[in-house]
Amino acid sequence: MVKILIPTPLRQYVGDASTVEAAGATVGEVLQALIAQHDAMRRHLLDDAGEIRSFVNVYLNDEDIRHLDRSQTVIAAGDVLSIVPSVAGGN
Repeated sequence: MVKILIPTPLRQYVGDASTVEAAGATVGEVLQALIAQHDAMRRHLLDDAGEIRSFVNVYLNDEDIRHLDRSQTVIAAGDVLSIVPSVAGGN
């Protein structure tokens, strides 16, 4: 199982949990398992093509998966995934 850190704005879609666990061999499989458990997360994480939305950053053990193999990044038991939605703003 992989521990997934859920950011505050998305916790309402996972029963207000700050962390959840899901299984899978890759980041994509783990996110699909998360969505299978909490379907409301789908529209926040994936676009219509099933790809991770461009404004959602996913980190595997503090490493941005965009610098790895993206959704095909291999995961091991005990790894931690962090979901971090981009924040825009300013003047």
